[in-house]
Amino acid sequence: MPLFSKLTELQQEQSNILLSSLMQSDKIPAESLVKIKNSLVTVWSGSQFVEQKSQQHVELFVELVQSGHLWRAYETEELKKKILSSLRSIAIEADLMRMLRVIRTREMIRIIWRDLAGWSDLPETMRELSELADACVDSALTLLYRWGCEKLGTPFDKDGNQQHLVVLGMGKLGGHELNLSSDIDLIFAYPEEGETQAPKPITNHEFFQKIGQQLINVLSKLTADGFVFRVDMRLRPFGSGPLAISFDAMEDYYQIHGREWERYAMIKARVIAGDQEQGEQLLARLKPFVYRRYVDYSAFESIREMKAMIQKEVKRKNKELNIKVGAGGIREIEFIGQVFQL
Repeated sequence: MPLFSKLTELQQEQSNILLSSLMQSDKIPAESLVKIKNSLVTVWSGSQFVEQKSQQHVELFVELVQSGHLWRAYETEELKKKILSSLRSIAIEADLMRMLRVIRTREMIRIIWRDLAGWSDLPETMRELSELADACVDSALTLLYRWGCEKLGTPFDKDGNQQHLVVLGMGKLGGHELNLSSDIDLIFAYPEEGETQAPKPITNHEFFQKIGQQLINVLSKLTADGFVFRVDMRLRPFGSGPLAISFDAMEDYYQIHGREWERYAMIKARVIAGDQEQGEQLLARLKPFVYRRYVDYSAFESIREMKAMIQKEVKRKNKELNIKVGAGGIREIEFIGQVFQL
């Protein structure tokens, strides 16, 4: 039985407008209208975001139903191809930001509606949210890199190999566990040092630093259309400083300065955008830091120390019932899994 059984008078008026718009389309079969009508009360009662956005963007919702995308999960790479197609005519950053926010609104309506209507389960919902983030980051990077090459020159290494940015997804994004309120944790890297081929060349470091800054701005800046995803870069080497570093510099950092918690963080690292092949090579180079050659009993002690620090902080902030860091919460469950992985 649904938790909510009726709409307010105002909601009923708005739902009639939405349903009327759907009925005007000859591309939407009667059974689809019935499914929308039967699920609308539960969805709108459970998500103010979906209620507001489906009213503000009726044309988006109608297209979502007409396309059939509301009724199923996407196939592998389908969403990424769809987004790139939508961005094909984009030529300036402002238009890229606007279009990505429209796409994000459409896909969030789709994902949340499917979840609340019971048409998708939790693993599928988290996977689709993660794949939406992957597709938005990769599509934005594709355009920003192209524009950067046109303006600043194309980056090459000393042997004449073209260089591309690699974006690692960390945390919930890396583990395909993104939820509706999650930031996305990212790390930027590029294969080799060098410089751009241009009348006034700049170093690869300078080039990818600029691209990284633009990517963060495009994704996270709050505009009249909202934001795409909030970006958190604090998991990068040293937690501050350069946004993008070379593979050699990153490998040196983890060998010399890498801390135990960074080993745990790297378990979920995944290439989400940019040069996939080079990204996999980077993860292979970092694997000895994450997974030691022999059984590493120090991992047990390190996790005990981290757990003790968290418990102390939880007690200080009176968060004993916090589902993430409290006793028996998400963090403790992750620790158990990480010990076995390491």
